[in-house]
Amino acid sequence: MTETTTEARLAILIDADNAGAQHIEQLLIEVAKYGKASVRRAYGDWTTPNLSPWKAVLLENSIQPIQQFRYTTGKNATDSAMIIDAMDLLYAGNLDGFCIVSSDSDFTRLAARIREQGLTVYGFGERKTPKPFVAACDTFIYVENLAGQPDRAAPDTKAGPKSDKKLDRLLSEAVDAAAGDDGWANLGAVGSNLSRLASDFDSRTWGYPKLKDLMQAHPDYEVETRQKAAHVRRR
Repeated sequence: MTETTTEARLAILIDADNAGAQHIEQLLIEVAKYGKASVRRAYGDWTTPNLSPWKAVLLENSIQPIQQFRYTTGKNATDSAMIIDAMDLLYAGNLDGFCIVSSDSDFTRLAARIREQGLTVYGFGERKTPKPFVAACDTFIYVENLAGQPDRAAPDTKAGPKSDKKLDRLLSEAVDAAAGDDGWANLGAVGSNLSRLASDFDSRTWGYPKLKDLMQAHPDYEVETRQKAAHVRRR
């Protein structure tokens, strides 16, 4: 008898020319929250010395290096190879989602095309990543958060997150959309709303490991457990 599984099958495609090897172990841990990394590939010109830090990382984490020579100076052949492979994998129909590891806006259309096909796109990149690529992904994770580095532009976590106007707006809209007649909203529903409102929303950006921790620290909200589930409302 064949066993069935609901675990999402994911492909990790890494633009090694544009991503750092030092984040990969934490990135794979993050990816495991969303599903199984059935495909693991890293693209680049492996004959160049700047990619040497990747070699040990590839072996240790079973990532397949895909060689792409730079035929012309100033042209990124790696991007083209990665996009072609992504489309081949997409049309093979064996995956549930893609993890695109790059801070390059060239992958914006690729992310949008994969989503059009009904698959989930997780983006991983630095905070310098252009907003169009961030917005094209269902979820975008900043690699600085994986390394435990809160956004330097975020307010002092000891003082609470109140002073961040963008955060206040996001939380307000997410809580209001999920709230019942009594004003209480299931925290899981709030988290889902936040992901839809901003693909790069991550409580770790403000120095809090979980959304619940962030909401508890915010002076405008109160959190309590109801029927074994966390709920939140405005004070």
